[in-house]
Amino acid sequence: MASIVESDRDFELFLPDETATLEFATDFARALSPPCAIALHGELGAGKTTFVRGILRALGVDGVIKSPTYALVESYDTDIGGIHHLDAYRIESEDDFEARGGHEYFDGASVQLVEWPERIESFMPFDLHVRFVFEGDGRRVFVARKGA
Repeated sequence: MASIVESDRDFELFLPDETATLEFATDFARALSPPCAIALHGELGAGKTTFVRGILRALGVDGVIKSPTYALVESYDTDIGGIHHLDAYRIESEDDFEARGGHEYFDGASVQLVEWPERIESFMPFDLHVRFVFEGDGRRVFVARKGA
């Protein structure tokens, strides 16, 4: 798995169910090291939040893992340091992002996992793009260094 996060090669995998998504997230988490900004692409219900939950569990987070839909961000202390789970769906502009303190989460040695990154990617750089696409009863996940 380290090669997926550290490599310049694109990667894809079929995830037949939630269990497979959580297993992929666990493997992905083992290869993470801050700082790293990850764009999570996909339609509503495609598996982005499940993927984040799997990463956080694999990195030692216990208790409730909330969706950042209304709060913009939920932050967690993990075995590798701080992880910020952001939902950019309601961001209207870079000024809006700044007014909500969004840039602060990209400072320092942390990992940012951003849902709806298309709302901020014109002014925020990402190291990886992870795209979840519905395929039959499962999902296909694509991991890329460049835009998804």
